[in-house]
Amino acid sequence: MDTRVELPASITVIERGWLSANNIVLAHPDCMTVVDSGYDSHKSQTLALIKHALGGRRLDWLVNTHCHSDHMGGNAALQRAYSCRTTVPEGEALLIREWDEARLMLGPAGQKAERFEIHDTVAAGDVLDMGGIEWQAIAAPGHDMHALMFYSVEQRILISGDALWENGFGVIFPALYGDATAFDATQATLDSIAALDVDAVIPGHGAVFGDVAGALVRARGRLDYYRQDITRLARHCLKVILTFALLDKRRIELAGLASYLAANSLYRDLNQRFLGLAEQELVDYLVSDLEKAGAIGRDAGAIVPLVAA
Repeated sequence: MDTRVELPASITVIERGWLSANNIVLAHPDCMTVVDSGYDSHKSQTLALIKHALGGRRLDWLVNTHCHSDHMGGNAALQRAYSCRTTVPEGEALLIREWDEARLMLGPAGQKAERFEIHDTVAAGDVLDMGGIEWQAIAAPGHDMHALMFYSVEQRILISGDALWENGFGVIFPALYGDATAFDATQATLDSIAALDVDAVIPGHGAVFGDVAGALVRARGRLDYYRQDITRLARHCLKVILTFALLDKRRIELAGLASYLAANSLYRDLNQRFLGLAEQELVDYLVSDLEKAGAIGRDAGAIVPLVAA
């Protein structure tokens, strides 16, 4: 966590790698709350980390900023362990209840999550008491059109999910699947953040940070870069999803990588729509670019991740 930023003693941020979103534990004598639960493959680690952060207390309430696999993948495990009330953004509820793996970005990306129960929903404009602090739910469309952020006026803290990181934001998936409003929605979300009085941002990934203005400059620059040429976003998305898969699998044999990409519709669809590369050309492009970025390496005929899971 960024040592320049001090949070109230009631808030513990468990900073994870890139496979699992950060877990935020908000303590209060009447209700122990966790925001976001990490990825399915990390659920044992998530349970251990949260158990330690709870300090012998039970988890009463689990809240999701949005329902991508790295944010809700531990929900079912936490429900089994604690029988905790679970709240998701209102716009995600139908997808979860129907367990629509395509629209949840599970099947297309080769990701996994265990089905879980929803007890209630939260919508933009609602006020939640988490850790004895009032949090306003704020719409955060873009990366996920139904995502929410949570803002404390009193503490000047923003739980941003994937709407704003210190150096960017989550992939704008809807824009790649034909939602013409997604870029404008992302811009509106960044404008919403700029209008808030924020001293500390707790992001979905990465350290807590205080330089909100700088983060917004970087995020807006990235958004403009993608607006100018959406194929840039498609290329970024393909590399992010492949890196995520590697973090989960730990290695993928190079000889089987073309078949792996062909078996997952996200790679097929984005390549067909935006890049038009042959199967081996796509493999060569992704491996070469990720190697140059230092995200992956080679080991005995396989690719392996070089970033923290």
